[in-house]
Amino acid sequence: MKFLKRLFKIGQAEVHHAIDGIEDPIKMTEQGIRDMKQDLEKSLEALAQVKAMSIRANNEAEEHNSKAQDYSEKAMLLLKKAQRGEIESQEADRLATEALVKKEEALAHKARAEGDKERFDQNVVQMEGNVQTIKQNINKWENELKILRSRVKVADATKSLNEQMAKIDSNGTISLLERMKEKVVQEEALAEAYGEIADATKSIDAEIDSAIDVKKSKATNELEQLKAQMGISDSKTK
Repeated sequence: MKFLKRLFKIGQAEVHHAIDGIEDPIKMTEQGIRDMKQDLEKSLEALAQVKAMSIRANNEAEEHNSKAQDYSEKAMLLLKKAQRGEIESQEADRLATEALVKKEEALAHKARAEGDKERFDQNVVQMEGNVQTIKQNINKWENELKILRSRVKVADATKSLNEQMAKIDSNGTISLLERMKEKVVQEEALAEAYGEIADATKSIDAEIDSAIDVKKSKATNELEQLKAQMGISDSKTK
């Protein structure tokens, strides 16, 4: 069938893409699915037509069977009329014979219609199987298409990343990092040197302040001046 050939082409598309990148597997798969959907539409249309012919054949068989029964009843009525003297026997026999001939013709048409229906029903079963196969393959390849799209995205992203990595000058980058490292070490050493200078200055000021105790000396002088103003003499002096 056509769709099997298309499935083969779809399978080939990915293989060829992996080998030489000439064909786009996603586009090939999408086209294959579109073709299968067209086949499905045509198969459903044909299936409906065959089912319609089967129904028509069944109706014809029933119609011819009804006619056969009708002719049989008519033949019996003609013979009964002849028995009752309502019609001449020869005429009744002639007409009954014609009715029976018509009955046989109707039964023959019925048999033909039943044969047609049987063939149509067999075709329906086969076509329904084909339709189901196409539906299953469409569903299968739609799922395959989703996976294929995901794989292509991953492949493209990986390819892009690898291309970027390939363009990076590893030697130049390492050299730049080494220079930056040296700069940082130099800045850290300079900061430490300024810290030591600041600590040295603070130590000298602290020693001077400790030796003099400016606040305490100033407070002592103010206390002596206050006592002198108040006429208070130091008991130790007396």
